[in-house]
This record gives sequence, structure tokens and C-alpha cells, in this order.
Amino acid sequence: MAVWRAVTTLAAVLLVTAVPAQAEPKPTVKRLKKELSALQKDADKLITDYYAGRIAHQKAEKAEKAAREKLAAAQEVYDSHSTSLRAMAVAQYVGGEPSQPAMLTGNRDPSALLDRMALAQHLIDVQDARVRGYAEVRNAHRQASAEAEARAKDLRRTVEDLGERREKAEKQIEKVKDRIDLLYTAPGIRRPDGTWVPQLPDGPDNITPRMRLVRNLIGDRFEVPYGIGCYRPIQDGGEHPLGRACDFMLSRGGAMPSAAELQRGDQIAAWAVKNAKRLGIMYVIYRQRIWHVGTGSWRTMSDRGGTTANHYDHPHISVY
Repeated sequence: MAVWRAVTTLAAVLLVTAVPAQAEPKPTVKRLKKELSALQKDADKLITDYYAGRIAHQKAEKAEKAAREKLAAAQEVYDSHSTSLRAMAVAQYVGGEPSQPAMLTGNRDPSALLDRMALAQHLIDVQDARVRGYAEVRNAHRQASAEAEARAKDLRRTVEDLGERREKAEKQIEKVKDRIDLLYTAPGIRRPDGTWVPQLPDGPDNITPRMRLVRNLIGDRFEVPYGIGCYRPIQDGGEHPLGRACDFMLSRGGAMPSAAELQRGDQIAAWAVKNAKRLGIMYVIYRQRIWHVGTGSWRTMSDRGGTTANHYDHPHISVY
């Protein structure tokens, strides 16, 4: 009986473990918006902390500069007093200034003796004043040195903290942007092989709804400062006259873009490749290279003889 009970229990365990675990449901638009809102709040807080860090950094820089200037001034006075004190000590050692015993015994005239005593006291007072002054300058020098070192440490800490805050803020902002992208999918019909049924252009901008979505997402995310050109009527065999292509300009007049703008172009191209299947992007051209969704890799294009013709001053994106 005990054996039968054990077998029954084992069978029940195997039956339970054999049932496949259900996959978590895909996040709904409502859930994504809720997550997006939370991420946005986190990002805003990090940005606030970042700017607070910048202000602390600037204050530390000013304080450190003031401490260095104070230290330099104290060093100058310190050196001057040190030189003067050494000269006085040497003069006394070689007899340049009379010692008190010699002045008291060198002349028996009472008035002369009093004059010499007064002179000796004066020299003692001068020496004491110099020593006190030296001690004050020495202490000020030490204090300025300690202040400068403390401010330098504060500056190093704020710089490190500022870098960490900025990195966190940028990561959170990227998460926010990725969530925004995921809220959208390309309009239209997708074929079983992964390609999309072409759309007709509409609206005053003469581009397709699919191209408009990609254009707007890139414009919002990357803030293309030199403009976005899409439809043009010239029949050149490309997608521009069909309303299925846009150029995201990085400079004007055919000039080579700055390093920062070239990096922006790299980011736009990488974003397009990453989101190609979801948004119906067919190919991307940038820096005399082309990436096609069918191959999934970049290949070099022939030289067309110019910055614009070779797509160095803009990424070109075409959709199905």
C-alpha cells in the first residue's frame, strides 16, 4: 500500500512539472505608458540631481581657485619674512647687532648706559615682533595649504559624482526613449516573409503614413537641426518621389558635418537598423554605405563624387 502511495505521488509530481509554464503576456500600451511615466519621473529627478551637482561643482571650483590664490599670497609673505628673519639671525651671530651684555658693560656713563639699554630693548622688541609676525605668516601659510588641499579634494569628489549622475540620467533617458519607440508599430499590412505592402503617399507632405511615423520618431528623438527632406518630384529611380524616403540633414550646403553631427548621424542610422523590422524600414544609407533589411549588414557603395551624393552629410532612410 505504501509503495502504491509513493508511486501515485511521484506520478502526480511528474504530471505537474510536465505542464509548460505560461509565458508572461506582452505589455499593453497602457502598461507601457505607465512604465514610461515612471521612467520619466526618475529621469527628471536624475536631471535635477545632475544640475545640482553642476552647481556644487562650480562652487567647488571657485572655492578651490580662491584657496590657491590665498595660498600663493601667504607663500609670498612667508618667504619674505623667512628671508628677513634669517638675515637678522646672521647679523646677530657675526656681531652686526650688539648683544645686550656688551651694551651694558661697554660704557659706565649712566646716560649712555640708559641709551644702550633702550636700544637693546628696542632691538629685542623688533626681534620679538618679527618672530611673532613670522609665526602668524607661518600659521596662515599652513592654514591656506590645508584649505587648498581640502578644496581640491571637494572638487575631485564633485567631478566624480557629477559624472556618475550624468551617466545615470543619460541611461534613464535612453530607457524613456526606447519605451516611446515601443509604443508605435508601422501602419499597414505586413507579409508573411517580413516585408510590407507598399502604401500610397497622402497629406500635404506627400509621404506615406509609414514614412511619416519614422520621420516623426527620429525628429522627436534626435532633434535634427538642419532639417528633414522627404518628398521631391524628381524621378531618379529612388523612393523620394514615391513618398517613401527621407534625408536627415547634418549640415548645410554640402559641407562636411562636424564631429558631433556625424555622431548624430551614426545614432540615427543605428536606431533605424535596430527598429527596421518593427517600423517597416527597407534600407539605410549613410557614409557611402548601405544597410538593407534583407541582408542585415552594411556594405560599401561606389563613390558618387561628393559629400551629399555619398551621404556623408545625411542618413537616408527608405521604407517599404
